[in-house]
Parts: sequence; C-alpha cells; structure tokens
Amino acid sequence: MLNGMAQTTDTPARTPDGQTPRVPRVPRTSRVHRAWFVAAVTFVTIIGAAAFASLPGLLIEPLHEEFGWSRGTVGFAVSVNLALYGLTAPFAAALMDRFGIRRIVAAALSVIALGSVLTVWMTAAWQLVLFWGVLVGLGSGSMALAFAATVTNRWFVARRGLVTGILTAAGASGQLVFLPLLSWLVEHHEWRPAAVTVALAALAVVPFVWLLLRDHPADVGLAPYGGEYAEKPAPVTGAARRAVTVLFKAARTGPFWLLAGTFAICGASTNGLVKTHFVPAAHDHGMPVTAAAGLLAVIGVFDVVGTIASGWFTDRFEARRLLAVYYALRGVSLLFLPILLAPSVHPPMLFFIVFYGLDWVATVPPTIALCREHYGEDSAIVFGWVLASHQVGAAVVAFAGGVARDVFGSYDVVWYASGALCAAAALMALVIRRPRKETLSLAGA
Repeated sequence: MLNGMAQTTDTPARTPDGQTPRVPRVPRTSRVHRAWFVAAVTFVTIIGAAAFASLPGLLIEPLHEEFGWSRGTVGFAVSVNLALYGLTAPFAAALMDRFGIRRIVAAALSVIALGSVLTVWMTAAWQLVLFWGVLVGLGSGSMALAFAATVTNRWFVARRGLVTGILTAAGASGQLVFLPLLSWLVEHHEWRPAAVTVALAALAVVPFVWLLLRDHPADVGLAPYGGEYAEKPAPVTGAARRAVTVLFKAARTGPFWLLAGTFAICGASTNGLVKTHFVPAAHDHGMPVTAAAGLLAVIGVFDVVGTIASGWFTDRFEARRLLAVYYALRGVSLLFLPILLAPSVHPPMLFFIVFYGLDWVATVPPTIALCREHYGEDSAIVFGWVLASHQVGAAVVAFAGGVARDVFGSYDVVWYASGALCAAAALMALVIRRPRKETLSLAGA
C-alpha cells in the first residue's frame, strides 16, 4: 500500500540499499504544436499572395495613359488572370499531393515574381496578357484557397473550421496591407515600382516557405493537431489526370453540383458584383469615388472578423445550415442596397457595409467542411473545382452587371437579381444531404 502511494508522489521510491533509482528522462514536448507554425507560414504566404490580387485594378488607368491600350485590352489580361486563378486550383491541389506543398508553393511564388517583374519591360499588349495574365494567374491560382484546404486537411483534425476561417481571412488582411501601399506607389511613382514591389513580396516569402513549411506531420514525427499519428502517404502520381478524374467522379454526385452552384452564386454576389460594381453604382448616386472605395475597404476589415467567426461556428454547427443562413442574410442585404445608395455616407449605409462585410466570404469555411465530409481525402481537389465555379460566377456577373447598367441606366435590377440568386443558394444549401458515416474517397471509388 505504501509502495503504491509512493509511486503516485513526485519523489521516486528508494531501493533496498537506500539509493534513489535513476528515472529515465521523458523528452519535453513543445507547448505549441508544430501545426500552428505551419498555419502561420501559410497565413503569411496568403497575405503575400493578396498583393498580387490588389494590383490589377490599379494598373488599368496608368497602362491606358502610357501605352494607349484600351481598358478592354487591359481587362482581358485581368480576365485571363482570374480564369487561370480558378482553373489552376484543383490541379495545384493534385500537384501538392504528388510533389509536396513546399515545392509547389515555392515554385508558384517564383513564377509570380517572374511574371510581375517582366511587366516592367513590356512594350506590347500581348506581353501583358502573357506576363500578368498567364504567369501571375498560374502562380496565384496555385496558392488559392485549395492551398489552405490542403494544409488544414493534413495538419489539423481539431479546430479545422477555425483554422480555415483564419487562412481565408488572410486574403482580406493582405489586401488591407498592400492596397494602400500599392496605390500610393502608383500615384506618386507610377506603376513600375508597384510591380517590382509585388515581385519582391513574392520572393521574400519563399525562404519562409522552404525553411518552415512541411508537407505532412509525419515529416517531423508528429500527429496532426487533435488527431492520431499516421504515416505519410505515398506520393500520388498523375496529378493532372487525378484532378480530372476526381472532377468526373464528383460530378456524378449531387452534393458537388449543389456546392458548385452555391459557390458560383457566392462569387457572383461578391467579387463579380460588389467588388466590381459597387463603386460605379455609388458614384451614379452622387457619392465620390474615394468615399465609395473607402467603404469597400471597411468591408474588407469586417470580412476578417466574419470569416474567422464563421470558422469557429463551423466547428460547432452543421455546415449546410450555416451556408443557408449566410446566403439568406446576404440576399436580404442586397435587396435593401438600392434604397441605401446616396450622395453621402449615412448610418444605414454603414450598417449595410458592416453587415455585408461580416458575410463576405463567411461561406468558405462551411463549404470546405462540406467538401471534406463528402469527399474525404480528395476534398482539397474537389474544393478546387468548386472554387473554379466561384470564379466563373464572378466573371459572368462582372460582365452582365455592366451590360445591365448600359441597358437599364442603373444597377437596381442587378441588386434585385443577386438578392434572388442568394435566396436560391440558401435553398440549395439546405438540399445538400448529410454524408454517409464512412468517408468517401473519389480517387479510390
């Protein structure tokens, strides 16, 4: 009895000769799991990538004035960039499975730096399409949200929703950091120093990625955060074929089309609509362009808060119901926007900006969670294709919104139509069935 009690105390039992036996040292474990350092590097990388998304809108006027290129020509290069951003994501996720996250992200950052710095010496419009449209589009697409989904899937079991929300918010944070700097450079030093700044930002992140980012917890002998240790899976060959195969197999399931449809509406009602047409719509009502642009910046601030909160909610509530609530609230807010636009900023408009900002990309964490629930180890690739639908929806409404303004003389019909689309997205989210208990792997199906 005494012996048993002695073993429960901090002092080890003595041997019969009165000596204290040696107790093997237990190696101390770090209080902070390595997964959080990987998430931090991913966060910084995505923030750097946001610089590349901040610059195109600032280049349209300077390039038009210097080279005489039409806004349509410059816009075409930006469209190529956006299209490749969406279409590259699923292939990048597959390449990360084949060659590792670290190699693909380091290569993507290098390609972005190359494309951005080459624009300094361009003299023809086709070079803008090649350098900014193709090279920067391919590089930025490789670090799209599929990158965040891949890191979260591998390194986290617990807190996945929260981490997804934080990494998603990194894009908005990056735009808040870089947009004022880049706009100041363009205004005071023309556009070339801004392009060089983007290239340097990309190169500055490469050492952090190479030294601190790891492809899998098993690479450093750890279990994922909140999970059990598992050996690193063998590299998956045929990355491009796998991405296409996963698409075709996912396309045979109902949840894929519902997720792609809702996310297309998400892109249509955010990047395609508000990000593209809010400033000219507000200007139509007499609001100064600088004031309208300032309101968009405020949306970015509350986007960070809303996305992180959405990740926290995703860990605790059913993802499809969260999506339904988000889309429904977004639709209601857009229906009220036409009566809120005025020559000056007033409290109801500020309420809309805060409310809409909280919901801007809050849809991302539950969408990634639903991809994970339904498609298991292939979820990052499936989400890459769902993200492509987001970009397609944004591109369609960006064009259609301008046409509607030309035809009807105002944007009112666009706001009402987008509100109706969001209501449809809310219903689509509720239709998504709960997944089977067993995890679905499309690659092995």
